[in-house]
Amino acid sequence: MKVEVWSDFACPFCYIGKRHLEGALSQFPNKDQVEIVYRSFQLDPTMERDTNMDIHSVLASKYGMPLEQAKSMNDRVAQQAKSVGLDYHFDTMIPTNTFDAHRLAHFAAAHGKMTEMKERLLKAYFTESLHLGDHEVLAQLASEVGLDREAALAMLKSGEYSDKVQEDKRRGAEIGIKGVPFFVFNNKYAVSGAQPDEVFLGVLDKVWEEENAAAPLTLVGQDEKEKTAGDNCADGSCKL
Repeated sequence: MKVEVWSDFACPFCYIGKRHLEGALSQFPNKDQVEIVYRSFQLDPTMERDTNMDIHSVLASKYGMPLEQAKSMNDRVAQQAKSVGLDYHFDTMIPTNTFDAHRLAHFAAAHGKMTEMKERLLKAYFTESLHLGDHEVLAQLASEVGLDREAALAMLKSGEYSDKVQEDKRRGAEIGIKGVPFFVFNNKYAVSGAQPDEVFLGVLDKVWEEENAAAPLTLVGQDEKEKTAGDNCADGSCKL
């Protein structure tokens, strides 16, 4: 079974949704048969790499709301994150463009470390308040999951994997993804948002049942007029 997850490193609900999916997988008896593939999505491709604004001000500006309202919204999200064991520090988060972080995730995928890199980048942004637009920071994070730091830094200084990020974004647009997290199961079922564990578990069970259902045999070459099989032997005798 394949589960594709479109998400952004600056999306607080993406980290929460990741935990809910993991919670569902922990209850799913066939979790070893599930492949998770992370896809790139940018909530704000126009965001500057370096900005003097804090995350509360970014939210207030984006939605045209008072600063205190933005802080209140972020406080509620932080409480929701705590319910799945995540510690968000909105006051010290560093808003940045996430394009290079997505490129790094694809670099990690090419070296078999996508899952580890995804988790490390999310924690770095939401819990540790690290600058995910800074190449030195990204290279250090890469080394922490077992990737070569200098190779990661060289990749970041090039344009490598930009096409992979854009390809994910294009495919997401083609299937109508307008917000994240967005989960696609076997290219057939989708879950939008950080839904509870039981929602994901229900989809996992459904897809597994459909994948493994015994389909009835279809007899090919049957005589449509007589609805009988061709030459064969049955009931102790042979048709002649």
